[in-house]
Amino acid sequence: MSTIAENVASIREKMAEAAKQAGRDPESIRLCAATKMNDAAAVREAIAAGVDCCGENRVQEIQEKRPQGAYEGKPLHFIGHLQTNKVKYIVGVVDLIESVDRLELLECIEKQAAKIGVTQDVLFEVNIGAEESKSGFTPEEAAQLAAKMGEYPHVRLHGLMAIPPVSEKPGDNCRYFAEMRNLFVDISAKKYDNVSMDCLSMGMSGDYPDAIREGATLVRVGTAIFGARNYNKV
Repeated sequence: MSTIAENVASIREKMAEAAKQAGRDPESIRLCAATKMNDAAAVREAIAAGVDCCGENRVQEIQEKRPQGAYEGKPLHFIGHLQTNKVKYIVGVVDLIESVDRLELLECIEKQAAKIGVTQDVLFEVNIGAEESKSGFTPEEAAQLAAKMGEYPHVRLHGLMAIPPVSEKPGDNCRYFAEMRNLFVDISAKKYDNVSMDCLSMGMSGDYPDAIREGATLVRVGTAIFGARNYNKV
């Protein structure tokens, strides 16, 4: 069985190869370790192996692992579905909320950030496959809301995030990644208040090389780093 360090090294090689194929600088793409259901020791191993940041899906896991020093030395992202009643536990605690998927949540983040006197960095989650089972803005909604970010002085939009449909075969998601890239470029071309488009988060363990070839600046990788999750432990 490969170690976490060996897995990270292998992923880095594949990331660099994909970047070069697209004529991009490998250093411009960050590796986010999706740490869901992995303990603090495993997270620290991933950090020691050279991941750029950590991404958690669950508020309770952050509350459990953060006091154990799990994320020390690297930025912490929230990448899961965030309930409004959990916002107070996340704003000002994580460096980036990647999964802002509805207006109600954005407004709640603004209110909490104002309350504690911080500016919270976020990404808009886009439901690029228009799947009924997934949350997220339509591309049109994301573009329209980006234009209104001046109304949220305590929130700063740094880019977009997407989880495309599960692919049946390699390359299936390339069209979705390309659509995300186009949307990212379109919003980036505008000069909106509280918008600094520097992160396009897309691609996971099964498709991150394709995502990089299509323009991802951050990939979220879990099982390829840590191995398969044991859901029987939940």
